[in-house]
Amino acid sequence: MADGSVAGFTQDRFAGVRDAFTANLENDIDLGASFAATQEGETVVDLWGGWADEARTRPWEKDTIVNVYSTTKTMTALTALLLADRGELDFDAPVARYWPEFAQAGKSQVKVSHLMSHSAGLSGWKEPIKKEDIYDWDKVTSLLAAQEPYWTPGTASGYHAVTQGFLVGEVVRRITGKSLGTVFREEIAEPLGADFHIGLPASEDHRVADLIPPPPGGALGHGSQSPLMVNMSTNPGIDPLDTRTRAWRAAEIPAAGGHGNARSVAEIHALLANGGVAKGKRLMSEAGCRKALEFQIEGEDLILGIQARFGLGFGLPGPMVPLPNPNSMFWGGYGGSLVIIDFDARTTFAYVMNRMASTTTGDMRAMGLIMATWQGLAAAS
Repeated sequence: MADGSVAGFTQDRFAGVRDAFTANLENDIDLGASFAATQEGETVVDLWGGWADEARTRPWEKDTIVNVYSTTKTMTALTALLLADRGELDFDAPVARYWPEFAQAGKSQVKVSHLMSHSAGLSGWKEPIKKEDIYDWDKVTSLLAAQEPYWTPGTASGYHAVTQGFLVGEVVRRITGKSLGTVFREEIAEPLGADFHIGLPASEDHRVADLIPPPPGGALGHGSQSPLMVNMSTNPGIDPLDTRTRAWRAAEIPAAGGHGNARSVAEIHALLANGGVAKGKRLMSEAGCRKALEFQIEGEDLILGIQARFGLGFGLPGPMVPLPNPNSMFWGGYGGSLVIIDFDARTTFAYVMNRMASTTTGDMRAMGLIMATWQGLAAAS
């Protein structure tokens, strides 16, 4: 793999996926990337290749990981779903049941489900904060607890790009006495042997691919006239180069700071697609997994400016995101990472990369690979 070529495996019926993945690298659409798919809990595609840095001095290896921005939210949602499945968390309960200080500024009736579906009205901070502040858990959560919502909670979604992880994470911390990243690691990642981290140890820095910022004019919120979008994207500013720092990697930023590869993302979410079992271990009930599909809200998202449908922590298919099976859900990260979880076909698909595109919800690189995988599935059925 010293030349950045494609490595990994695909079952024979998915040869077209390898072709599409190779073409993305050869055509310089991707610099370095990985793609994986599971079916019935079995990993059927696991590909990686290209380069981990812009200078093309470090090949993208089997164990290369990268910051996946908002694909991290799916891991945070899964952690909350796990607690709910155990009866420790009620999504219909007021947040203040678990986090009493949150009841300030008229938020006593805001539900945990509102946090999970981006409809709590807390899409950004009203107080000016610096980017270093998001490494200070107590500060940013205290500010959110004290703040009035930007809109009436539960009436509309407005993408909580950075705040959602702190909000859900603080509920998890109040219930368990442990940080979100710790609960995720102890209860999900380690039992499944999955290489995904919310709060990355320094010992793993050498494996991290460098994120390449999107093209000029493609930054999050660039040119937006929406005050809410401007607030979300500039307070504090979001700079992909921050992801190369130890401060960013060490911090638990459960909406945007996760590090992993496609294999870990696909294999962790196989837990949901397969009724609570992954790697031969049952961690959740099937009903607890399907809870994520419960429709919460739809309409034009006040931040993204597009039609959105949300379940509990995940996007649901609709006219803007048609998926083959109704019991499916997805989310993606700034720059292009994406995961799709299909309960009907018991499949997961995951794509992560280091060359960022101007997107927050996946792009055609991922969709081309997923379409090739669907073709392989259809041919075998």
